[in-house]
Amino acid sequence: MSLEKKMADLICEYSLNLKEDDIFLIRAETVSEPLIKALMVKALQLGAHPVLRLAIAEQQAAFYANANNKQLEFIAPSVMADAQNITAQVYIDSTSNTKQLTKADKSKIALSSKTMRHVRDILMDREQKGEFRWSLCPYPSQAMAQDAEMSLDEYTEFVYNACKLNEADPVAAWRKVDEFQKKVVDILTGTKELRIVGNKTDITFNVEGRKWINCNGHHNMPDGEVFTSPVEDATEGQIYFDLPTSYMGVEAGGILLKIEKGRIVEASAEKGNDFLQSVLETDEGSRLIGEVAFGLNDNIDKPTKNILFDEKIGRTIHMAVGASYPEAGGKNKSGIHWDMIKSMQDGKAYANGKLIYSEGRFLGL
Repeated sequence: MSLEKKMADLICEYSLNLKEDDIFLIRAETVSEPLIKALMVKALQLGAHPVLRLAIAEQQAAFYANANNKQLEFIAPSVMADAQNITAQVYIDSTSNTKQLTKADKSKIALSSKTMRHVRDILMDREQKGEFRWSLCPYPSQAMAQDAEMSLDEYTEFVYNACKLNEADPVAAWRKVDEFQKKVVDILTGTKELRIVGNKTDITFNVEGRKWINCNGHHNMPDGEVFTSPVEDATEGQIYFDLPTSYMGVEAGGILLKIEKGRIVEASAEKGNDFLQSVLETDEGSRLIGEVAFGLNDNIDKPTKNILFDEKIGRTIHMAVGASYPEAGGKNKSGIHWDMIKSMQDGKAYANGKLIYSEGRFLGL
């Protein structure tokens, strides 16, 4: 069975539990056409109503190069109609040029992101009410393979393994992930103070009253993390992200953040520093912490400069600046959500002062 057919089956049947009469939005760049078609066919077979919203190659670059502020602040009626009516959505993470926004005007990107926050808020509210489901999945492209420093064949195999499509029964494999991560959630539930210690890092998150979420393949594919949103005004310390990440198509690495009362007061990056500073000025919520998480997918063992995979790397943690998650109890709203990743091979985590995690592993699991 092809990657496209396996992925479509997994996303529609497991991740989204697509049903008859679901209004199913498929968002993608045309480079992923084989998977778009497979998802559309599977949706039709299940009795859903697939709707396609497609982008051409380098559409974003052309938009930011030519759009004025009025156009950046415009939300198309069709976009609002989608947000108010669709019941399921998949976004295919695939592009012919991962670097198309490297030289784009970052203030324009920030303004557009701020504008689209209204749409995201509608969808998040509808999700909380059980009216909307979403998922994100990859489709290998030449550009993504180059970023990962692999051949396209090697990268395709990497995607297969990361998503467990190489398993005889991918759904059963993800159910096993679910069971393991439920144990991680049990360890973390009830924690008031989470302290992370490692290279250039000593940071404490107040997570009292917040819910730990088991990411088991229903939203992201691949998946494999457990996260929460910390109390907005109570993170203290310093954290260093040694693994490179790419956000809005711009690569950054060696990010050092100092945080007081939940707000980033100092920030620097060894690569992409100007971009980091501009993103942190997006809006009032962009200097707050939206997420702290443990990466648990051992089939992903190195950075590929794609956050869909990299935030799940086994033996890592990640933290996001910007928007938090209401389902975890988070209250911060922002037009950004930037996940930054730290290796924990030599790190430790303490819950309420007790060591629970060392050198990339939860003790007792």
